[in-house]
Amino acid sequence: MSDVIYLDHNASTPCDPRVVEAMLPFFTENYANPTSRSHTPGRQAFTTLEGCRRIVAKTIGAARATEITFTSGATESNNTAIFGLALALKDRGRHIITQATEHPSVLEPVAQLAKKGWHTTFVPVDTEGIINLEALEAAIRPDTTLITLMLANNETGTIQPIHEAARIAHRNDIVIHTDAAQAVGKIPVSIDELGIDALSLSSHKFYGPKGSGVLYVKRRKLQPKPVLVGGGQEYGLRSGTVNLPAVVGMAKAMEICDVSCEQTQLSRLRDRLEAKILNLGGVHINGSITHRLPGTSNLSFEGIDGEALLASLPGLALSSGSACASTTPEPSTVLRAMGVASKLARASLRLSVGRFTSADEVEYASDRIIEEVTRLRQSSRRRTS
Repeated sequence: MSDVIYLDHNASTPCDPRVVEAMLPFFTENYANPTSRSHTPGRQAFTTLEGCRRIVAKTIGAARATEITFTSGATESNNTAIFGLALALKDRGRHIITQATEHPSVLEPVAQLAKKGWHTTFVPVDTEGIINLEALEAAIRPDTTLITLMLANNETGTIQPIHEAARIAHRNDIVIHTDAAQAVGKIPVSIDELGIDALSLSSHKFYGPKGSGVLYVKRRKLQPKPVLVGGGQEYGLRSGTVNLPAVVGMAKAMEICDVSCEQTQLSRLRDRLEAKILNLGGVHINGSITHRLPGTSNLSFEGIDGEALLASLPGLALSSGSACASTTPEPSTVLRAMGVASKLARASLRLSVGRFTSADEVEYASDRIIEEVTRLRQSSRRRTS
């Protein structure tokens, strides 16, 4: 075991060594700009880029490789999807539907649009974090043009019924986008099966490099307005020189991912981790138990302070919620939207195992958490007695 046991794979995964190996030549040997097709190195880079585009399209079931736009990650993809589609559809209406448990890279663009005259509706979720489909349909108005719902939650791992939501959207002639950053590489993701019009992902969530992502848009149906303008790269939707080494790494990460095998492995590790910790008593699983990502566990502990627990576990890399909100002292907005009491929301940990997590690491981590929770509870009782 390493000095620190890493249980924060929902924040980021390590690059698989095979991914690093695939990327290396594109830093020092095949370094040409893919748009410089007037010479052989540039044409070779372009061929590589388009080959990666086909791999990504095939992996997620896109009908055309040209529907894949390479970005710097899911944050840029979500921003491009929401701003770009809202602007493209504004003559049809300016009403957007989402949910309160979305990632900040969705909530912030929606908030920005609200300041510019768009109307927004936040559909509630139940105590497991699953969207209320009846409320979703009831929220639709004549001017609704866009629904954006994440496929799997980054804090709880709860998987949303996106297929059913897409049917509701299309029955009402509404475009639907999903943030699939946490889902790709962990569960099967298929454009056709989901029935969505746009999808965002990040490669560093499935053992690819940081700084590389994808926005899928059903181009035969939609033409989003570009957010980044300049040289017109990526078929006019995302200007700027493509990060070819990172794209190569992302494509390789997709090629080597065995979702079925990893689902079984990660579920086994997570279930073992939870089973031991739940024996403490006064521990609550946040999110759906039956509809969640295989490697994610979000737990609330009665009788302790979550920050104190995190501070007492320097040998474990854990988080108390979204990596993008780790500097915010407030309790998780995701857990609060699910109805989790503020005190419990503040005493929550997110544990996410990964491809390289061992059974020994899970055993050690659960023992350490049990030790520290027990110690903190005893200390709290002494102070109040």
